[in-house]
Amino acid sequence: MFTKLLGGPLSPNTDYHDWKRLLEDAGVHDARLHDARHMAATVLMLLGVPDRVIDQIMGWEPGTSASMRARYLHVPDAMLKDVARKIADVL
Repeated sequence: MFTKLLGGPLSPNTDYHDWKRLLEDAGVHDARLHDARHMAATVLMLLGVPDRVIDQIMGWEPGTSASMRARYLHVPDAMLKDVARKIADVL
């Protein structure tokens, strides 16, 4: 549960406005707050974090985690090209 500094309830769109301000202050492109979940999952994958650990960090339930990983983890083109180069080297 999150509250204002003095304990009162947050406005339902507080996180939206805070997020937009954060993006603007950082000088990065506009994105939805939910996109940060996709980015977090993808960064965890790029760092080599095991799937089971990613599932727990992201709060995905066992049994649904494979479909959630398929939806949230985005494999960058650079990673695909690196794998292709490694396969080419082996062949």
